[in-house]
Amino acid sequence: MSTKTQVFFTGATGYIGGAVLLRLLDHPTFASSEITALLRKAEKVPAFESIGVKTVLGSNSDLDLLEKQASQSDIVFACADADDVPACEAILRGLKKRHQATGTVPILIHTSGTGVLTDNAGGNYAYDTVYDDLNLDQLETLPDTQLHRNVDLRVIAADKEGYARTYIVLPSTIYGFATGKLVDLGIQNPRSILIPVLVQVSLSRGRGGMVGKGANRWPNVHIDDVGDLYIVVYDAILEGKAGHGREGLYFGENGEHVLRDISIKISEALNDLGESDSREPTSFDQSEYDKPEYKWLILVGMNSRCKSNRAHSLGWKPKYTTEDMLQSIKDEVQYQSIQMKGLWDVSVRAQ
Repeated sequence: MSTKTQVFFTGATGYIGGAVLLRLLDHPTFASSEITALLRKAEKVPAFESIGVKTVLGSNSDLDLLEKQASQSDIVFACADADDVPACEAILRGLKKRHQATGTVPILIHTSGTGVLTDNAGGNYAYDTVYDDLNLDQLETLPDTQLHRNVDLRVIAADKEGYARTYIVLPSTIYGFATGKLVDLGIQNPRSILIPVLVQVSLSRGRGGMVGKGANRWPNVHIDDVGDLYIVVYDAILEGKAGHGREGLYFGENGEHVLRDISIKISEALNDLGESDSREPTSFDQSEYDKPEYKWLILVGMNSRCKSNRAHSLGWKPKYTTEDMLQSIKDEVQYQSIQMKGLWDVSVRAQ
């Protein structure tokens, strides 16, 4: 049996997971760890092997495989799907087996999101509540029916039962193009979801758009700061300084925005690129919400407000601000415009 720390990683090719894995490759523990990534596509195996990461072929739907891999792992990074209850339960079953077989308490670092804080504003107002990841009583008022909450509660319950130490990272609206060797190797998704969807819909309609009045608020965070957050939490875990279970929720935010401000930036960029004759956004209509490819629009119009005080208490120091996010919009619009026209040169990447 290997004496190395066994690390199982789901979502390694994703936007968030890739950012985390990239940092683990340079982490002081890499030489003493054996990382195994769950992959759906066999053609990506050689690239992962070239960077010293083992692989196993499968997906979140392969529950027996998830359980088996977790049962053989000291640490699991779950970065694939915040809402997949069966996959979460399979990983937890595996960790429980690990605990029963070895007497050790394995670690689960699970990815959720500040979607757990959302309402049904439809873009028409901002709520006043700002959730604090140090305020346990406040967090526990969240209804079980909130987005992501059904999975989060299972993760927290595992910690309470004592067979795993669990930590939940909750990123907010992530922006920026991911960079690094995984992107260069073509094995990491370099783009986020929420802002690109807003850009895509706006390009398709030839005018910047917003949900309702665009009055709702969301926190935001750069992809590099998200990757750093996971490593700050990881280091604190290894040092025995990180809260876990009900005390182990870590928001990822560094400022917040009003939706309309993003929509205005999109509108201005569209106009500058000759894609729209207006620099002012208008509200989306029902036909746009009904399109399956725009399923994230409803989420964009909700409120989600929080402060990452617990994350900061561990030493997380995010560098990018809301102003940086707003300034990044033009690159997103330019990238998506070229993509939709089929003219994007893969050797060129927006910075």
